Amino acid sequence: MNLHQYAIYQLKEEAETRKLRFRPYQYLKEQKIDIRVENYEQVYLTGALPDDSATRIWERFLNQPPKNFKGKHALSVSDVIAYNRDGVTNCYYVDKEKLIPIPGFIRLSSSATLISMETNDFKVDGMKGNWISTDEVIVDGRQFFLLQNDYYKDNARFLIVSSDGAVVANDADGLAGADLDKIREFLQPKEEKGQQRQSQPPEKELWQKYYDNGEYVRSSESGTEQNYNMIDGQVNNKAGKKKEKVKVSVLAKLHQKQAEIAQRSEKVAPQMSMEMGNERNRK
Repeated sequence: MNLHQYAIYQLKEEAETRKLRFRPYQYLKEQKIDIRVENYEQVYLTGALPDDSATRIWERFLNQPPKNFKGKHALSVSDVIAYNRDGVTNCYYVDKEKLIPIPGFIRLSSSATLISMETNDFKVDGMKGNWISTDEVIVDGRQFFLLQNDYYKDNARFLIVSSDGAVVANDADGLAGADLDKIREFLQPKEEKGQQRQSQPPEKELWQKYYDNGEYVRSSESGTEQNYNMIDGQVNNKAGKKKEKVKVSVLAKLHQKQAEIAQRSEKVAPQMSMEMGNERNRK
């Protein structure tokens, strides 16, 4: 989610900036004086309303400035409004009757910066002439420039390049609307790749899958079983101890049978003798 916000810049209280204070834009233009952020300091920064614009912010400061505004003075000529909306930052010089866009006020310099508002000799393979910076915009913290060809002039479309010289579009009309969408598309692939890396975790090992299956027993099994296909809820999946069968020889079985017969015979013999004795007594 992009944060809409704006900042107010006022000239530093130094001897070098005294001649610039409260000067109209036309005066600076005639004197060929650049409006540089180095001569300013940020005196106010806050969030913007959903339906805000740089003009509405300016009008609000003229009619009813915020109570927490602690600038050197009320918003006046020579001040600068930097307005960020949806990640796009534009800067405006406060003139007597209107706001004037000032490209290049905020410069994002780094060792990789090749293009700036002073660029006038950028070349493109296959095209004559040099490309000259005419405008700039900051999108999601990155600076992009609109370049015009000094040979073809209005017969060629504008060029949009990043500060490190990467060509974003070679058929642009400006830095708004569909051309601004081209810049967002240029920035999007890197963001999407990062999101994909975060949303798609690396493939897990088999033991990790079993670990995530839920049961503590399963997770503990993964460190003891010899094969992962033996994980079934029983730690150390070894075959249970079977009762050893005592092997009995045939001869032993025969002796046992004979003993059983003999035992039965001993019980039958006395009974028969008793029955015979009873029979003789009756006679």
